[in-house]
Amino acid sequence: MTSPFITRQPFPETRLWKNLRTLQHPVNFMLELTPRCSLNCRHCYVNCLVGDTATIANELPHSFFIDVARQAVDMGAFWCTLTGGDPLLHPEFKDIYLDLKRLGLLTSVFTNASLITPEHAQLWHAYPPRDIEVTVYGASAESYERVTRRPGSYAAFRRGLDILAEYDVPVRLKAVALHSNYHDLGNIAEFCRQYTKDIVRFSTMLHLRTDGNQPRNVDIRAERLTAVEMRNCTQLFEDDDCPVTNDANSADNDNADPRRLFRCKAGLGEFTVSYDGKYRLCISLNAPGTTYDLQQGSLRDAWENFMPSVRALCSDSPDFTCSACEIRQHCSACPAYAYLETGRLDGVPDYFCQLAHGKSLG
Repeated sequence: MTSPFITRQPFPETRLWKNLRTLQHPVNFMLELTPRCSLNCRHCYVNCLVGDTATIANELPHSFFIDVARQAVDMGAFWCTLTGGDPLLHPEFKDIYLDLKRLGLLTSVFTNASLITPEHAQLWHAYPPRDIEVTVYGASAESYERVTRRPGSYAAFRRGLDILAEYDVPVRLKAVALHSNYHDLGNIAEFCRQYTKDIVRFSTMLHLRTDGNQPRNVDIRAERLTAVEMRNCTQLFEDDDCPVTNDANSADNDNADPRRLFRCKAGLGEFTVSYDGKYRLCISLNAPGTTYDLQQGSLRDAWENFMPSVRALCSDSPDFTCSACEIRQHCSACPAYAYLETGRLDGVPDYFCQLAHGKSLG
């Protein structure tokens, strides 16, 4: 159940609401084929073991994902991203990828590269993706495997990149900053520049597990940087030939109802489908009452009816002060992160408050 302080209210007539009413179709969507991964990264908010039987039992087949994709295309979507875990672990990955291409979708793949084989590269060479995105966790085996907790994973990662290069498959590298690789971030930046001049994302923001796994949340909290550390490492990636896009909450204040929770762009023009068939406004939002089971309903119903009802959620809590906060423009918190941190969509996440105050002083 959602928080007892959460109510559904009509949207106020703000610019954001007017845009929502005129947005007739989704533009892009993510398919989380599986949460399983060959790595065991300290900071990961979703990964499960490769052989996790409970997860495997809940993973949906090729036919489900292509049905969703077909509905999305019929509604106007043109861009799809395959993610995980590592999507290459889905037993029908090749068939899913090819059918997405047959639907005419610009298709991206997020992978750690450690599972890439010549067969994958041949597929992508013959049927090019929009891009392959790979995260660099370290520039040496020592730092990389401190993050992944998998001996031999650095060699597998490098081997995957070499295979992509051999078959001339375009790759974009991205980086994530943690305490475990903080000392190596300068080398990571240089490594990325050697492979590509187009770093898709440099992220310093770690949110907690969407499955609520508390032991894993302890690991994630231990890897979070302070505001000062974030500023220091961001400077390493500031280069004219190496653009940086940090994860941030894009808010719309525009005289909105101060009780309204969703001021970010979650659900506007995009959506995520989880491995077990749940429609989410964004990949991080998994609170009760905010997901829609696509095995029991249609994508159009989720888009036209369910998504606006979630975005209309308001808080009746007297403790909800985020919308009126004078340093809100520095804050990356959102209802999804608030729920993961506090168990409430309208909770106040201390870590994000600390970061916002640190940014406002910086």
